Amino acid sequence: MPKKGKGKAKNTVSKAKYNRLMHQKVNKVKLEKQYHKERLKALIKKVNEQKKQEV
Repeated sequence: MPKKGKGKAKNTVSKAKYNRLMHQKVNKVKLEKQYHKERLKALIKKVNEQKKQEV
């Protein structure tokens, strides 16, 4: 049964904006972690190749 004019309407605009910003933040953190992993892998690979060349 619907309410009969009681209470305040939901502020969906602010909620949508907040939700979008939070998704942006989470995606940014994910990308940073991914780039960091890739850089570490490349660095490890480079060091291992140098070790092989020295031997």
